[in-house]
Amino acid sequence: MARWPGKRRFYSGGVDEPEDRPAQVSSLRPIALAAYGPTALGSIGIGAAMPVLALTARELGASVQLASLVVALLGLSHLVVDLPAGALAARIGERPALILAFAAEALALGGCALAQTLGWLLVAVAVLGATGAVLGLARQAYLTEAVPVRLRARALSTLGGVHRIGVFLGPFVGALVIARWGLQAAYAVGVVASLGGAIVLLLTADIAAGHSSAGRAARASGIERPSVWSVLAAHRKVLATVGVGVLVVSAVRATRPAVLPLWAESIGLDAATTALVFGLSGAVDMLLFYPAGWVMDHWGRVAAVVPSLLVLGAAFLLVPLAGSLWALVAVACLIGLGNGISAGIVMTLGADASPQIGRAQFLGGWRLMADAGNTAGPLAVSAIVAVASLGMASVAIGLLAWAGAGWLRVWVPRYDPVSRATLAGRMGR
Repeated sequence: MARWPGKRRFYSGGVDEPEDRPAQVSSLRPIALAAYGPTALGSIGIGAAMPVLALTARELGASVQLASLVVALLGLSHLVVDLPAGALAARIGERPALILAFAAEALALGGCALAQTLGWLLVAVAVLGATGAVLGLARQAYLTEAVPVRLRARALSTLGGVHRIGVFLGPFVGALVIARWGLQAAYAVGVVASLGGAIVLLLTADIAAGHSSAGRAARASGIERPSVWSVLAAHRKVLATVGVGVLVVSAVRATRPAVLPLWAESIGLDAATTALVFGLSGAVDMLLFYPAGWVMDHWGRVAAVVPSLLVLGAAFLLVPLAGSLWALVAVACLIGLGNGISAGIVMTLGADASPQIGRAQFLGGWRLMADAGNTAGPLAVSAIVAVASLGMASVAIGLLAWAGAGWLRVWVPRYDPVSRATLAGRMGR
């Protein structure tokens, strides 16, 4: 069996990929249903099921602490499966991995609904987290294959935006069915939505067909697949530079659900008002996903990620000064703005740095770093609050965001296809 090429041959770095591959799309509209339909359905289903996981655990006899651990298991299993998800997508292909993961997600959600003991619920939740890892990675790799570099950021930011909208709408759908049929009906929404995602994929054309990247060509010709570890070792520099920056981005973003509700409580706001403040922050975030992608595609990735971290840093530094409802609303909307103007940046930077051969394996490592940041952010807030105060924790997160902005300002242009293409054009004139 032929062996996989060396580092120089399988590194793509974004602009090294041919822009004129025969079947690539020239806009996102023709692939919208196949690319975003499954994600929209799956996200609504997960959004409907997520709020009732802890309640189901409580019904099965779990304490409040144990119920929160059941929910935490979702993220933990996601983190553990990131690297195996890359290996799976590399072995069977991104589209088959998506179909398989949607089917497994439906089974896991059904398992949550039918669980009669806490142990079975834990198993179902662990499987649910694992399928989320496969779905996230396969979606990213699939779209990276299907669209040219000039549309990459818009494609991936739209993917992130569709997911956010689905998760936002899901609880409302869940509330409607729960009011009529009971708690378990929320899981039924998830089962139907996941199966719907798989069916859409089966009935629509393969949007990456004909885009024979080196990775797909390797699978077709029987070239030996590189291992996850060999791909990550070959690209350790980008992981240790831009990857660390992405870890910071994810950590800062993940602190919003911890800091905002706790600060709202500290200034005397009730739960309903707190939820409204949080919802306003999310609404600002959701409105900006496509403009964020447009900015990245036209002005470069730095034009989105650095302002995003600067705004987020300023917002978290202002949290301790928000002593009233309207002050907190302003800070929450500023956090939403900071999040929104870099929507899709983690996926886009990963796609830019990913090799053509070993892309799925590389993205598994990339997503592991992002998910590690998602876990580390709230843990850091908890640790600082334990020894200082919530205000100090917010200030620390703000300073971390500014440090991340400086770090990524240095490293992102080296892997940014827009910046490199602009530089090449200037040198050619």
